[in-house]
Amino acid sequence: MDPITAGILGTLLLLAAIFLFRIPVAFAMGVIGFAGFAYVLNWNAAKGMLGTELWNVFSNYGLTVIPLFILMGQICFYSGVNERLYKSAYAWMGQIRGGIAMTTVLACAGFAAICGSNSATAATMSTVALPEMKKFKYNPILSTGSVAAGATLGVVIPPSVVLIIIGLQTGQSIAGLFVGGMIPGILLTVLFLGTIWYLCKRHPEWGPAGPKTTFVEKLRSLPGSIEMVTLFILVMGGLFLGLFTPTEAGAAGAALALIIATVSGKMSVEKFRLAVSDTLKISSMIMVIMLGAVIFGRFLAVTRLPFEAASWVAGLPIPPVVIIMVICLIYVVGGMVMDALALLLVTIPIFFPVVTAMGYDPVWFGVLITVVTTLGAITPPVGVNLFIVASMAHDVSMTDAFKGVAYFVAAYVVCVALLLMVPGLVTFLPSLM
Repeated sequence: MDPITAGILGTLLLLAAIFLFRIPVAFAMGVIGFAGFAYVLNWNAAKGMLGTELWNVFSNYGLTVIPLFILMGQICFYSGVNERLYKSAYAWMGQIRGGIAMTTVLACAGFAAICGSNSATAATMSTVALPEMKKFKYNPILSTGSVAAGATLGVVIPPSVVLIIIGLQTGQSIAGLFVGGMIPGILLTVLFLGTIWYLCKRHPEWGPAGPKTTFVEKLRSLPGSIEMVTLFILVMGGLFLGLFTPTEAGAAGAALALIIATVSGKMSVEKFRLAVSDTLKISSMIMVIMLGAVIFGRFLAVTRLPFEAASWVAGLPIPPVVIIMVICLIYVVGGMVMDALALLLVTIPIFFPVVTAMGYDPVWFGVLITVVTTLGAITPPVGVNLFIVASMAHDVSMTDAFKGVAYFVAAYVVCVALLLMVPGLVTFLPSLM
């Protein structure tokens, strides 16, 4: 068969391996990519490609940014930054109707800014927020929905592991993607808060107001957010001003997080060991997935499928915005049945050339698909955040959890629509760098 047909067949086999046979995505991409490369060229070329890519991936200095940012988030997790951040946000927002749910979203946004992970934010905030909302008789639909949706901010608000992977895979500036994700992350947070306000106005009994706090108590709570603010300013400020490369920012953030945790007395030797152990596990998983994606990407490249698809789509007599909307729909559907990171690694080699051929800004597209794909973290059947939150809320049915996150889908739709209509929401800040 001709190379393009081989590329299409290889892509279909990959999807079948992942969805029908439940083969881990890293191995599915690696094996099918290697076999396809050998078929299109020859066995010796495939062996040479495999050796080269193994070295290129695992010796790439740029990849060190991944474990550094993960380590920063793990240190903050084990030192209890999330609990102090929640208490600070609660002192300011807890006394209004739905305020504890709003506090949860704000705390998720704050923790996301130093964590960069959906699942870690979901697990962390569930342990803190769900008992509080249960104590104040919040409706389970609102409590589980606000935690699950708020935790998705971990991928959108920088530093984000997904944005790092997109930058490495497409050759873009990671700092540019981080800065480009700031306004969409803030926008999505505001939309989540608006959703909670609307739900509590429509159903006042869902989010009863908590006890009032005095202005002095509010001021006393502020130190609980200082650690997060300091880390965020160090990392994002250094990147924006050009003082750090992304790798240096990750190292500085991890070092400062460790110093803060040690000085505050919240970091024991055992907790540090657990933080390092989790960092190694998560980083290894990501790098193996990246290796599989690179191998599969090389297979697609020799078939010329992405380039032919880009040329074909660019020549279609339909507006480019319609093509972008179709791509977004594919990511929404794909995110429902596949892990977000794996989905991006499989599809970016196909869609990125298409989008750049139409003249769209690559940073805008990277942030856009991050937001769109993140929706999959709260939609079944592979809604990772949804299942984490539901499993930690032992007395809440999965049906209520589904209902809760459904209300927040509208916020995602509005956010994506605004990013499509106003690309400057993403490109403005990077243009100032």
